[in-house]
Parts: sequence; structure tokens; C-alpha cells
Amino acid sequence: MAIVAKVWIEEDCITCDACQDICPEVFLVSDDSSEIVAAVRMDGIQDRNVGGSSMSGSAGADYGDMIMEAAEACPVEIIKYELQTDGAEEPAVEAVAPAVAEAVVSEAPAAVVSGGTEEFQTLMSGDRSLAILFGSQTGNAAGLAEKTAKLATNYGLVPTVYDMDGFDTAALPNHKRTLIITSTWGEGEMPDNAESLWQSVNSQSPSLSGVSFSVCAIGDTAYDEFCKAGTDWDEKYEALGANRVHAIQLCDVDFDAPWSQWVEEALPMIACVDESGTLQEVLLDEMKQYGSSSGEEVVSGDYSPGVVVKEELSITLSLFRYCPDAADSGWDTIACAVPGHATVEDLLIAIQQDVDGSLAFRRGTGNGSPTSGIRVNGRLVLADLVQISDLVNEGGVLKVEPLPGYPVIRDLVVDYSSFESARSDAKPWMKADPREGYSLLNGSPIGTMEPATATTLHAMSDVVSYQLLQSMSDTFAYDSEYMGPGVLLQQWTRNIDPRTGEEQQAQIMNLIGSEHGVWAEADFSSVARYGADGRIASKALNTARGKLLNASNYSGAHGRLVKWYGRSVKWSGNVNETTLYRQVLGPVGLLSNIFDGVSARMFLGFTRTGAPPFRSLQALLVPPAGIGKIPNMINGKVDAHHEVVSLFNEIDQRF
Repeated sequence: MAIVAKVWIEEDCITCDACQDICPEVFLVSDDSSEIVAAVRMDGIQDRNVGGSSMSGSAGADYGDMIMEAAEACPVEIIKYELQTDGAEEPAVEAVAPAVAEAVVSEAPAAVVSGGTEEFQTLMSGDRSLAILFGSQTGNAAGLAEKTAKLATNYGLVPTVYDMDGFDTAALPNHKRTLIITSTWGEGEMPDNAESLWQSVNSQSPSLSGVSFSVCAIGDTAYDEFCKAGTDWDEKYEALGANRVHAIQLCDVDFDAPWSQWVEEALPMIACVDESGTLQEVLLDEMKQYGSSSGEEVVSGDYSPGVVVKEELSITLSLFRYCPDAADSGWDTIACAVPGHATVEDLLIAIQQDVDGSLAFRRGTGNGSPTSGIRVNGRLVLADLVQISDLVNEGGVLKVEPLPGYPVIRDLVVDYSSFESARSDAKPWMKADPREGYSLLNGSPIGTMEPATATTLHAMSDVVSYQLLQSMSDTFAYDSEYMGPGVLLQQWTRNIDPRTGEEQQAQIMNLIGSEHGVWAEADFSSVARYGADGRIASKALNTARGKLLNASNYSGAHGRLVKWYGRSVKWSGNVNETTLYRQVLGPVGLLSNIFDGVSARMFLGFTRTGAPPFRSLQALLVPPAGIGKIPNMINGKVDAHHEVVSLFNEIDQRF
């Protein structure tokens, strides 16, 4: 009986299904190639296995003959394997192609140490593999895992990033050095891609004795169960016998700084773990010195794309300045020559360092910090994210000023306390009722809501900066008690979350429908004009308005007008200003508008739809213009009727 030590698949697979037909336990044919399934491999990954991972357990013996048969049946002869007999490894049937072997080595080179103590050289000459597992809902944890892997090579480690989705629980004990980076979804739940592995670890409880680990957890302090997924993994690894080499790092929504601190401290510690899984802490100082001498400062990879260099621009910078001591404001005008790919923050830093050190602005992280918002040429942008070439052309003027709606502290720095206060008053934490989870057909749990609902919630909350969204409102700057679209969107998202309890849903809708809620904003089109985030908020909050009207059965001044206006449109087939003015202003108010062009235009037959003008003239000549077409407020006038106009523009399509 042949025992296969390892099996891999070279390039140029024609996906003919021959190997899968013979041995489906080992081979799985995808759209592009055939792959070696994770369950039969030591590394727990499913791919072509060009890295040469060995067969796990007894898989090599159980499926050895079938693997050899599949290799012979392959029409393009790309299935390769190595045999093992009685524990002695024999030469491979066909060695891995040199080009493939070189590619694997170049991706994760082994450490070469020419100096240091003898103990340090011994440590660095052994196995240096590092497993980085990530649990990610929106991609943040996945991005940090890639960056961590890049930095790990500074310490002579050979990192591999693993998606928790599909990872084999049986492979966990094989990774003597393990870092876990995970976000938390909902109220302390695992991200979708980590749920299956978490359930499997809890049911199987594999021994992790000899494994050294550390955890970096991403969460949001607005939730009661802050970073719970990360703390669960931290406690579970310890309970299963693993050795924690560095304390868990808890990160809020601004995770870059705490992650950097964790990487700086945890990587040299995990790098001091030898191939047996024992921490050699006495070598820590030597390891830190070795890692700092690598000169690797810039992290690059799939999640950190290279800078696309753009031509230099000659522009005029018009910069808002405000001095709180003198209570005086003004504008500085500076001629600049800047690279087009530079961000606005890059320009502000250059001004601060080379022109005026007193310039005040909020620095971001380089990835779109929510608090780095400013207004540039009328656009609300994040200074550390937007490039200058996206805002101004050669020879143009770049007008930079603070975000509208917030008190200015100094220059471009604004006070966000009003937003934070409104958010706190809205009580954003979740109060859930008992609920059942959802499962796959095979019974495996996948979470507490249907995938389609989760996708909707993700899309609605996919906003870069709620502080910036708050400033998009035309009302927010003038109404100090207005909750603002940033807070309202968070509340509406919480309301439609199926995990929110019925009592809390009712409280949220009362808050949204209050005097300083969605009705305080005359027209959400002012928010929608600011791009994708504005459109997300505008659409969601107009949906909230519609729900409020339906819930109240269209009672009250606004609801009654919408109801009767909708019926009038439905019955007459017309949408025109006459109907609108008649219902909003009443007949007396309508007479005052005879000379503004609207009534004259309708009288002469210039209708918006091109329908026979007589239908529109009915409202002028024969009050009440038919039964039911005029609401019971003929002589009444609605205050702030521009709010009604906005409602008509958004809701009349439903009738």
C-alpha cells in the first residue's frame, strides 16, 4: 500500500473533473483549477498546495492509491506527489518545478542571522512559521492581518495569513506561533467568517498545549459587548492550554494606533518562541534590536496599494484662519506647487512645517480618519484621504475652511461635542429581545439574522465618517437642538436591525419622529448632493419618514396633506403646483400667488404632465373641485410648508 506524504497541483489545469471523480476526498475542482482540500492537509488551507504542505493524520495512507490513480488519469499530467514507506521518505515521482520552488521561497524567505549570541542564532535557525488568523466582517481585520504579516518578516518570521472561514480546527495545534486579529459583529458576536471555526473549537476543544498566541480585537465602545469576539478567542486559547505571550489589545473604531502598539510589542515576543513552542523571553532585547535594524517602515501589500504618482500642480491656497484669543478670523493666500497625488493633509502639514507653525488642524491616520473632515471648494472631505488633484486643476484655487455646523476652536479644528452629545442622548446601545439564530441546511449556525438583512444593514451603515455626514445637513448649522443626519442614520439602522427589541424600536421611532428628528430637516437632498455617504443617509432617512407617516395613519398636518395630495394625484392623473399650493396655502393664500407665474401658467394650460388643463382648472373654478379632492382645511395654512414640498417630492411616487 502506497503512503502519500504530500500532493500538489501544478499550473495549466484544464478542470476536467478526472481527479475529483477518482478521489473527491482529496481533490476539488473549482472554476479555475483543481485544489487539494483543507481537511487532508497539515496547514488547513484549500488551494493547489504548491507550498508542499504534508498530508494530515492518516490521509496519506487512506487515499494514497487513489491519489496515484488520479495522477495517472490526469490528461495534462500536472498532479504531483511524494511517497512515504514505513516512515522513510522516498524520492518524489516528479520533483516540484524549480521555478515554483523559487517563487515560494521568495514570498517568505527564511531568516539568515550572521551575528548575535549562540542561543539567538539557534532560535533563528529553527522553524520560523507564524500563523495569523483573522475574523473580519468588513475587511478591517483582514487588512490588519496583511500588514502584520509584512512586519513579521522583520523578526525573521515566515508568516501565513489564514481566513478563519474554512480553517481546519485540527490544524490549530500545529501552529506553535499564532496571532489572532478579529472584529466583533453586532452585540458581541463573531464575524460571519469566524462563526463556523468558533463553533467547531467549542465542540471539539482541541489541546493547544505548546501553542503561543496573542490577540488583537477590534470593536466599538458604543456597544455593551466591546471587543467580545476577541476576548472570547483570548479566553478560549488560554483555556485550551495555549501560552499568552502578550496581553490582548482592545481597539476602538480608530484602531490604527492601538494596533500599531500591539504589533510593536507582540511581534518580538512571538518571534522569541522556538520551534517547540517555548518562549525564550531572555532573547527579547536581542530580538527587538534585530527587528529594528531591518529598516522596514513602509507596509505594503494587497490592502495598502502603492501610490500612483501624479503631475505637480501650481495652485493658490486660500486658507481659513481663526484665532480664539483675538476672536478674529480671516484668510491666508499662499501660492503652492504640490504633487497631484498629495492629500490635502499633506499640504497642510507642509504649510505648518515650512510656512506657519501655528496652523491648527486635525491629523488623520492616512486611511480616512472620521475626525479629519474639512470643507474644500464647497465639498466636505476627509483631509487625510482626498487627493488635491480630485479637487482643483492646474492654476486653480483651493479654498480650505472648517466643517460647517460645528463651533470652530482654532483655524480648521472644530468642536465635535454637539455630535457626541446628541449621539449619547440617543442611547445607541442595543436592547435585544430573546431570539433564535439562523442555520445552514446542515445545521451549522451562521448568525442571528438572515444574510440579506445583514447585507442591507452593512450597506446602510457603510459611512466613512458620521461626523462628516452630520455636517452635510443645511439645518444642522442653524438648529442647535436638531439631532442631525449622522445621529439619525445610526438610530434608523438600529431600529431596522431585527435584533433590536420591540420596546427599543418604539423608543427609537419616537425619537426619530420628534420635533428635532427627521422633520427638522426640510429636504434631505441637501445631504444627498455630497456623494455616496450622503445618498445612503438621504435614502434611509426618507424611508424613516415614510414609516412614520404609515405608522401614524397619515395623521397630523404633514401626514394629512400627503394623504390627500396623493389621492388627488391618483384620481386626477395630474401632478402640478396648483394642487400643491391649494392644499398647502388654502384658497386665500393661493390668491396671493396669482402673480408669481404658477397660477397663470396653470390657467394657460402649461401643466407639468401635459394633461388637459381643464382638470387643473377645476381646483381654481369649482371648489371644492370634486368630492374628496381638497382636504378639510380649506382656510388653513401649514407652517413651514417647504417641509411639505420636500415630502411630496420624496413620497408622491408611492401613490
